[in-house]
Amino acid sequence: MKRDFKRLGKFYVYMVECRDRTYYTGYTPDIKNRIEVHNKGKGAKYTRTRRPVKLVWYKEYKQFKSAFKKEIALKKLTHSQKKELVKIYEKDTHCIICHPGC
Repeated sequence: MKRDFKRLGKFYVYMVECRDRTYYTGYTPDIKNRIEVHNKGKGAKYTRTRRPVKLVWYKEYKQFKSAFKKEIALKKLTHSQKKELVKIYEKDTHCIICHPGC
């Protein structure tokens, strides 16, 4: 049975920093839930052994295709480029979803 996939709505491309200081990038329609899933060890295989993860960057999109393209572009960045992106983002953002003290 084929599952329908919603292509319009809210999609988030996000980056989490893992315990070992590496970054994982993904997309989801429910960012808060996705971070919780990662931290329960039921998320991506990559993050399961690198918990806890911390949300360090995200952006909202209204179309799946735009979010998917952004995820691919972010995954091509080097670690230092991702680190710089996070640094700029933290400077410009006062509140991050799921971030303690929010």
